[in-house]
Amino acid sequence: MQSPSIVHLTDPSDPNHRTGRHRQMVLRLDTAAAIPLFEQLRAQLAVMVAVGRLEPGSRMPTVRDLATQLSLAPGTIARTYRELERDGVLEGRGRRGTFVVDEPPHSEPIQERRERTETAAHRFAFELRQLGVGPEAARDALDAAFRELEDSEMSTGT
Repeated sequence: MQSPSIVHLTDPSDPNHRTGRHRQMVLRLDTAAAIPLFEQLRAQLAVMVAVGRLEPGSRMPTVRDLATQLSLAPGTIARTYRELERDGVLEGRGRRGTFVVDEPPHSEPIQERRERTETAAHRFAFELRQLGVGPEAARDALDAAFRELEDSEMSTGT
């Protein structure tokens, strides 16, 4: 199995990422596997959408950009995107690009995800308040936890 590929997503107009924080995807493609590369990529992207790693409304890299980053033929990426559009996961919007649909199949509904996020945030705030931790220290701890998680995701399998 090949080491993971890091795909950089740059979309400054993405309303879901107003902070301008750089986003990335970690993909693992095995050229020696019996499963075609477009199918490996399709499956990984579908899972990322289903679990919320690629959020509804997120703009996908262009076919050419993703092909360059993954060292694949543009036709492989185009087929992946077509399959995901057929499955109702992505939608092409002409010259504006390809986007994750607003209500992807097999994903948690947006409102339910928001409610779960709010519940987790309240629980986090309550527990830290019990420890005497203020908002700034709590944000710092949360940011550090996310960085550690992202680092561990990128180092897995290398």
